[in-house]
Amino acid sequence: MNQYYESVPGGKGPVPEHDVIMRGRKLLDITGVKQVESFDNEEFLLETSMGFLAIRGQNLQMKNLDVDKGIVSIKGKIYDLVYLDDHHGEKAKGFFGKLFR
Repeated sequence: MNQYYESVPGGKGPVPEHDVIMRGRKLLDITGVKQVESFDNEEFLLETSMGFLAIRGQNLQMKNLDVDKGIVSIKGKIYDLVYLDDHHGEKAKGFFGKLFR
């Protein structure tokens, strides 16, 4: 897998390009992951170079994690992928409120 880098405003250094590849709703390969905020067998919350990404499903498991390259692989039944953008602040607060009860 080729990995391209883009510059980040503010001089934080290079950030890997963000891609999401899904295979049959059973396997996700995600690049450009900065941090895994939280995860369990129903929800993953990832900070990516393109914003926060919530993944919801059933029997979710982290198959692979490469922190240096910013790659996460998740297997299980995928129901939903949602980006939590700043312009949806109310929705994001609601999601975070549910997540961190």
